[in-house]
Amino acid sequence: MTDTASGTPLRGGRIRKPDAAAYAQAAGILRDGGLVVFPTETVYGLGADATDDKAVAAIFEAKGRPRFNPLIVHFADRAAAEEAVVFDERAERLAERLWPGALTLVLPRAAGSAISPLTSAGLDTLAIRVPGHHVTQALIAAGARPIAAPSANRSGAVSPTTAAHVAESLRSRVDMIIDGGPCPIGIESTVVDLTRPEPALLRPGG
Repeated sequence: MTDTASGTPLRGGRIRKPDAAAYAQAAGILRDGGLVVFPTETVYGLGADATDDKAVAAIFEAKGRPRFNPLIVHFADRAAAEEAVVFDERAERLAERLWPGALTLVLPRAAGSAISPLTSAGLDTLAIRVPGHHVTQALIAAGARPIAAPSANRSGAVSPTTAAHVAESLRSRVDMIIDGGPCPIGIESTVVDLTRPEPALLRPGG
């Protein structure tokens, strides 16, 4: 199939504006193990079903990303995230104050977590956040599962803030791009590691 605007082939879908039909199609792609690109408040994300090992592996392949580099998993809300990780008092305070939003927390993986171990790159932790962008939230709701999603670019390239940026580098490697316009913040989320006695800022960001 081709993008109707440019005629350039996508792997299995096309660039779509965010509406009910697009979300339904994207949810089906995610359930089938495919890759969907979508806007967040920070940058565009390259998303897959976070509970599907093969789908998560496809993210690394599409980006050319080293397997030792963990992925961020996006959840609908804190309650959903608490099924995958162990919150402490510090995490609870940060989540209450700054979620949904551009904050990623690194927390211990919960026993029996359904999230693919590939997202953690062999570690016993998970990087998680609850996004504040309406398109991201609608996609998570439509798919009824958490989404693993790094930035939607080839590894080492500048993180994309528009659908056009994504199409330039990943078009033939993804199944669908949801074009929700420019990302409001335009830089990656802040990442805070709470798995140690003193919190550590791993990445300053949005």
